[in-house]
Amino acid sequence: MPVKIRLQRHGKKGKPFYWIVAADARSKRDGKYLEKLGTYNPNVNPAEINIDMDGAVKWLHNGAQPTNTARAILSYKGVLLKKHLAGGVKKGAFTEEQAEEKFNAWLEGKTKEVESKRSQLSDAKDKEEAAAFAAEKAVNEQRIADATPVVEVVEETPAKVATEEEAPKKETIEDVAAEAAEEKAPEASAEETPKKEA
Repeated sequence: MPVKIRLQRHGKKGKPFYWIVAADARSKRDGKYLEKLGTYNPNVNPAEINIDMDGAVKWLHNGAQPTNTARAILSYKGVLLKKHLAGGVKKGAFTEEQAEEKFNAWLEGKTKEVESKRSQLSDAKDKEEAAAFAAEKAVNEQRIADATPVVEVVEETPAKVATEEEAPKKETIEDVAAEAAEEKAPEASAEETPKKEA
């Protein structure tokens, strides 16, 4: 029975999520599988990969052939390197401890590489957000400037100090009534004089 290590699609439309499985080559893509070896989530950057290292190495030693995508994932996570080092130990090229040291050194370098990529992505995202915020702030300030009416400043002459003569007199109700009576009185006398002459 030819065994393949391949991806089995899960997730929803437009948001794929894959299981890494060892399955019979004749079974359907999302059909029966022999063993689930890990998961692959391409929706995040960098992609999130969880894999059972020992299980994958065991299947590779037993002759399972990975598909192209599965081979790239296994290589990225160091499964193929671990299989290669295990073959070297079996042939007597180096000891188990030396193989472990080589693998750990490679793993450390890979972890640093992934962390640097994450930090670069977060820095780029922060710069992009800062630039967008600055642009939005400039647009808002321009809108505020356009909305406020322009007021011309006219230089005013110093106000004269009102003297007692120029100051308006405060009128009371009685003063207003007296003025109104005086205005009516001359009119009444003018009306009476023509009657007397007639």
